[in-house]
Amino acid sequence: MIFNLEKDTKINENYKLMAQTILPRPIAWVVTEDDNGIVNIAPFSYFIGLSSEPASVLISVGHKADGTPKDTLANIRKTQKCTICMVEEKDLEKMHFSSKSLDNGVSEAEIFDITTKKLLDNYPPIIENVPSAYFCTLNQEIDLGGGTTIPIVLNVKEIFIDDRIITNKERLTISFKPVARIGKSYAFLGKEIEAPTIP
Repeated sequence: MIFNLEKDTKINENYKLMAQTILPRPIAWVVTEDDNGIVNIAPFSYFIGLSSEPASVLISVGHKADGTPKDTLANIRKTQKCTICMVEEKDLEKMHFSSKSLDNGVSEAEIFDITTKKLLDNYPPIIENVPSAYFCTLNQEIDLGGGTTIPIVLNVKEIFIDDRIITNKERLTISFKPVARIGKSYAFLGKEIEAPTIP
């Protein structure tokens, strides 16, 4: 069956088709601050690494039901910065709760009892006890020629890695238990499989 996305489907149907076939999708917990220093926390599964030189990632941010930019987008536009935290299995519930749309000026950190911790003065805080966090600056927004979703390219300036997930400091080997998105559901990655030897 072929779906013509310009003729046959609506926006929410496009999302369903893509979200259930691009699997699994990593979840980024994006932390931003507004002009008053109020912390906004939002999970994104439209998130991917773009390059390691220069270090950069991409998140896609939508708009609220009333058409205004989501707090994450508005805050990044104002401050040009965000902190991206990786989500572990133990934080699944709080991460999911933080996806709830709240009024402007209301922090998910307070509503859902998510403890944050300031590591670098010139960036938003990290979420306490996350395995890793990226401290990012805005590179550019990408105009896709319509629609309400805006891809944002972010340059990664500093990376925090919790010592507990470094399994080999010499080789810089890292291991933790991430959460992924599969359609509307979440998944734990489970067993790792060694790559086969190329003949």
